[in-house]
Amino acid sequence: MSKFTERMKNIGPGALVAAAFIGPGTVTTCTKSGASSGYTLLWAMLFSTIATIVFQEMSARLGIVTKKGLGENIREQIANPILKWIAIVIVLVAIFVGNCAYETGNITGGILGINAIVPSLSKVAIVIVIAVLAAALLWTGSYKAIEKVLTGIVIVMSFVFIVTAIASKPDWAALFKGMFTPSFGENNLMTVVGLIGTTVVPYNLFLHASSSSERWTSGSKEDVVNARIDSIISIGLGGIVSMAIIVAASANLYGTGVEVSNGADMALAVEPILGSWAKWFIAIGLLAAGFTSAITAPLSAAFATQGALGMKKDMKDMKFRAIWLVVILLGAVLAITLGKSPTELILVAQAANAIILPLIAFFVIYCVNSKKTMGEFKNGIISNILGVVIIIVCCFICYRNFTGFLTSLSNLING
Repeated sequence: MSKFTERMKNIGPGALVAAAFIGPGTVTTCTKSGASSGYTLLWAMLFSTIATIVFQEMSARLGIVTKKGLGENIREQIANPILKWIAIVIVLVAIFVGNCAYETGNITGGILGINAIVPSLSKVAIVIVIAVLAAALLWTGSYKAIEKVLTGIVIVMSFVFIVTAIASKPDWAALFKGMFTPSFGENNLMTVVGLIGTTVVPYNLFLHASSSSERWTSGSKEDVVNARIDSIISIGLGGIVSMAIIVAASANLYGTGVEVSNGADMALAVEPILGSWAKWFIAIGLLAAGFTSAITAPLSAAFATQGALGMKKDMKDMKFRAIWLVVILLGAVLAITLGKSPTELILVAQAANAIILPLIAFFVIYCVNSKKTMGEFKNGIISNILGVVIIIVCCFICYRNFTGFLTSLSNLING
């Protein structure tokens, strides 16, 4: 029992990853999935959860053993200078584009939350307030206490979704069929990619490696085991929460003709248990999830860039600040200019992350297979097989959906 208690005390970086991916994109994408497709896409969330555990465990192990972040490992492990800089440029472009898209979705989630209770409030004003607060907190470093409070709100929201999913009396036969029988259905590829993109987030691989290297400093087998347990428990619970959102939306919205386009529509998924409070619950949850992620995404982009370029580790360094500031500004501008279809914008942002994922996942596998740096902790056959299979599946899905992604992006830009 004392051993179990000790293990639970080591829960940390994995919980941060879970809190990061349970953002407005998760609530929006999962609600839209359940409302439009019922239980049929639960398999995509199960696949996404397993994929997240597999790659986040690799990333955490890499950080613990090398005591460096993923960006630093990519820079140091590729010997050929030309290939090294090609890899660095690819990673930086992917992370920058992905984080800007994600930041846009995060800020848009805050807009959805506030507009759910105050529809008449200006979107531009909301964006400016969220962006300024996020930038101010990152600049001073005092964002940590706020982040804990907001993460707590997200946890409460997650608990309510699980309870609502059970209280909604779902069709258990259809639920299990949807979970273990892959099926795309008609016009569901974009949603499948969105579910993957909202769960297996590329920037979280950089965040997990860096946070694990600081949390577990001995590089021992015990540390690696603790990190693995942390990843399985924390991310597994995050996946269950995401599936609960799909189940709640399926049980209460599927077949009703409701098209989820705003926070008020999402509130219908939890009305059976919360009644008139559902709107406030969704509003606070979306705002909390969006604001927390609006801090995490630009910070992770700065850490990734710092590692890849070999910059000094100092959050107060002006170069470091400039990176996250650009991500916030671009996210705010895109949220304003493309905010006419907020839920569509969030889905496109998640899809962009899913398209970038195979590239970053490849670099993770490359780094954790280095005998020189990883020693006895390098990837085994099973981990490599799982990793390669996941990358192939993600590539296939993204390839099938790429035309649809470009069409949705074009429609979003053209209004």
